Amino acid sequence: MITSVVLVVVGVSLVAPVNSVDRSNFKTCEQSGFCQRNRALTPGNTPYEALLNTVKIHRTNVTVELLNKKTNVKYHLDLIGLTNNVVRMRITEADPIRPRYEPPIGDALLNIPEESRISVQKRGDRLEIGYQSTKVVLKARPFSLDVVEDGNPVISVNSRGLLKFEQYNNPDKQVEEAPKEDGQAENKEEEGAGEGGENDESATKETEAAEPGIGEETFEGHQDTKPHGSSSVGMDFSFPGFEHVYGIPEHADTLALKSTKNTDPYRLYNLDVFEYELHNPMALYGSVPLMYAHSPQRTVGVFWLNPSETWVDISNNKADKNLFSKVVDLVKGDDEVPQVDTHWFSESGVIDVFFLLGPKPKDVFYQYGKLTGTTPLPPLFSIAYHQCRWNYNDQDDVRGVDANFDVHDIPYDVIWLDIEHTNGKRYFTWDAAKFSHSFDMIKNISAKGRKMVTVIDPHIKKDDGWELYKEARDNKLFVKDKSGNDYEGWCWPGSSFWLDFINPDVCKWYADRFDLEKYQGSSKHLFTWNDMNEPSVFNGPEITMHKDAIHHGGWEHREVHNIFGMYQQRASAEGQVARSGGNERPFVLSRAFFAGSQRHGAIWTGDNMGEWSHLKMSIPMLLSLSLAGITFSGADVGGFFKNPDAELLTRWYQAGAFQPFFRAHAHLDTKRREPWLLPETNMKIIREAIRYRYKLLPYWYTQFYKSEQDGSPVMRPLWVEFPKETSTFATEDEFMIGNALLVHPVTDSGASSVSVQLPGANTLWYDLSYSRTYNGGTTQSIPVTLNTVPVFQKGGTIVPRKERVRRASILGRFDPYTLFICLDKAGNAEGDLYIDDYHTFRYKKKNDFAFRSFTFKNNKLENRNLDKTGNYQTPSWLEKVVIFGVKQTPRKIALSGPSIKTARDLEFNYSAERQVLVIRKPDVNIAGDFSIVLR
Repeated sequence: MITSVVLVVVGVSLVAPVNSVDRSNFKTCEQSGFCQRNRALTPGNTPYEALLNTVKIHRTNVTVELLNKKTNVKYHLDLIGLTNNVVRMRITEADPIRPRYEPPIGDALLNIPEESRISVQKRGDRLEIGYQSTKVVLKARPFSLDVVEDGNPVISVNSRGLLKFEQYNNPDKQVEEAPKEDGQAENKEEEGAGEGGENDESATKETEAAEPGIGEETFEGHQDTKPHGSSSVGMDFSFPGFEHVYGIPEHADTLALKSTKNTDPYRLYNLDVFEYELHNPMALYGSVPLMYAHSPQRTVGVFWLNPSETWVDISNNKADKNLFSKVVDLVKGDDEVPQVDTHWFSESGVIDVFFLLGPKPKDVFYQYGKLTGTTPLPPLFSIAYHQCRWNYNDQDDVRGVDANFDVHDIPYDVIWLDIEHTNGKRYFTWDAAKFSHSFDMIKNISAKGRKMVTVIDPHIKKDDGWELYKEARDNKLFVKDKSGNDYEGWCWPGSSFWLDFINPDVCKWYADRFDLEKYQGSSKHLFTWNDMNEPSVFNGPEITMHKDAIHHGGWEHREVHNIFGMYQQRASAEGQVARSGGNERPFVLSRAFFAGSQRHGAIWTGDNMGEWSHLKMSIPMLLSLSLAGITFSGADVGGFFKNPDAELLTRWYQAGAFQPFFRAHAHLDTKRREPWLLPETNMKIIREAIRYRYKLLPYWYTQFYKSEQDGSPVMRPLWVEFPKETSTFATEDEFMIGNALLVHPVTDSGASSVSVQLPGANTLWYDLSYSRTYNGGTTQSIPVTLNTVPVFQKGGTIVPRKERVRRASILGRFDPYTLFICLDKAGNAEGDLYIDDYHTFRYKKKNDFAFRSFTFKNNKLENRNLDKTGNYQTPSWLEKVVIFGVKQTPRKIALSGPSIKTARDLEFNYSAERQVLVIRKPDVNIAGDFSIVLR
């Protein structure tokens, strides 16, 4: 929804949306004191040493003190071995002036990470810490770390000497001289130039005040008082042997992260940026401080657990060379080892870093998933098609839209209502004139197997006559301003207050609002959309909350900003689960997010524009989110702003049908875009794109189940499946769904062909629409028309489908399956299928699921149980098998199995020209063991 507006105070009216992002509303690094201070550090001259005479060795961790020689302040360094090939590094103050915020266990981190045994050896001025296949080498003077795998460093820590740990103000505290370790310099001139090259750094307030932004700061007329002073933390991490890094969403930029040598660093600070610009490192709606480095040899990751504002600088010894240097290297033969250097710095908090050591892409996904959780299996309706608009006007409008989907034979599962459905922007209410019978409206929708979603934002309208507001006010549930009063700002209702979701009691109170008795007019078929939860404050600095606002526990907003929105989404999900007695899976869409948000629902990429460039950018944005654990994500189909023409809207539907969260959405001022309002040709093509999504729902649902188990992204870059092929490392115009489907959406106007990269030198790729086969390791020019969606199934895979498309997904839960089998060069294939009741937690609580394995080998298709703990029974049967790549027609095809009383021959037909074999009517239960043999 549109968020950045010109405010006109007329009662509580908000008017006049502006037309594009105003970058002056948002800080650059030059306007951020702590960004300037950290970025100004000079590499190679750190004041930090490790005091090896303080080493304490435990079963799973080693602790050593660090000393800043210029300030004589000491820190605790903890190195902890974790299971699954992960190492944790924490740096905290030895004698803190005041506590520093760390997200409680169960919030960003799923639980207390499980530790693993280490071994430690001291060798001169270094420690060697062994853990599984990893060795961590700590060098004392100056302090640095190398994380070594297979004899080579894969992550270097503080190798450029950019560690910085600022101290809170404490005028009454005297800084004591730290004890010298043997051999420590006694002379100031011998100690180096100060912290990271700041020659005159001192602990005194007078010197600190001379640094940019060390005290109070002002931006666009807003004061940030910094009552405790500045407290930023920063450190550098290098990836020797790597040329490509990914992650740290959310940014409207390339999949492979770019050097920031000539730009601002990438910024992680949840902000309401509507009509955002493309190809720049500006902050957007969410933040996940997770980066992966990938090379043909391995994949590693760095997870920087800090929810305050964070910036990340990136340099690349290959990419940063000028053209002349590149030409010289080409002539001489460049043998320089590639390396990516990164510099991370946050406004507050501690240094708490997890090194994910792979070595394979799927290993790092699993490692991160064990730390922060994976996306729980969504209810089936949520991965089908959603229809949304700001706003459907009233009950009649909803009824008409719903009916027209049926009239035009277009399936959909969810219809959405934006802020105008409420009583004057009072959330958990309904407009009595427009939605006077909301319960009946939802009942009529749900009678067709469909659901409804309503928006609920984190701000609460100031209204002494509204019971919910009074209850929140009287129970002190709001965020406070710096003076201790309820924090007041402007958002959609006008004057508003913000629930303090940092307080667990507020989250519980908020979750209780979803009770069907309290949320009058709702039902169990109504789900939730959390918007504006960065949080968005129209008259606040950078259109968000003041950093010196105060949360539960006395924490300043600066310390918790990036995690705020996650708490609202979690409370919404918990409220939905509680209203069902713990039986039903929730569905909550959120705009703001942080590490761990994937456990609570879906994310979308915010207020995009109906332009070809935004369609194109949706792919790398969603791939970046997926790599960072936010696997259930999507972009508004058609673009939120502007009026896309019929061609663009058609192409966007075709792309959206292959993205995890599939929702069309549009701004209040745009023309209506429901598919039947387009020319008939376009409407039919859009209908087919949506119907194709429904046919593939068994495959999508299986991929989401597998993602819950191992953290693997459902939508993934090519290099995840082909990790050794360097040609895929920067590819961002095509992607994989699971391991079987490669999709190359058409994202250019008037395109008559697309260039499709088909990786895998020994791989076959099947274009099922035209029964064409291509060799991998090639790039193909594929002709396209408006109704073409270039989709290829990888040879060696089996994809389950349901060819009968109902008007809503749950209506086809017992429908039959068709298996699409694409053979590899050896004539083999494999795949799987997950089935349950599609909406409850019985699959977890009662093992009420079926997980089947399909293999085709030696001309024999077998269906076997992949997880014997599952006990789900389904009446669904196998209706058809389509096999691509069959070289010759079989004489006969026989069906047999434990549940089949008498083996029998099956009907089939074979196309020699297309090499396609179709086996008809096996009519055997899909969840039972059976074999189909070609003779």
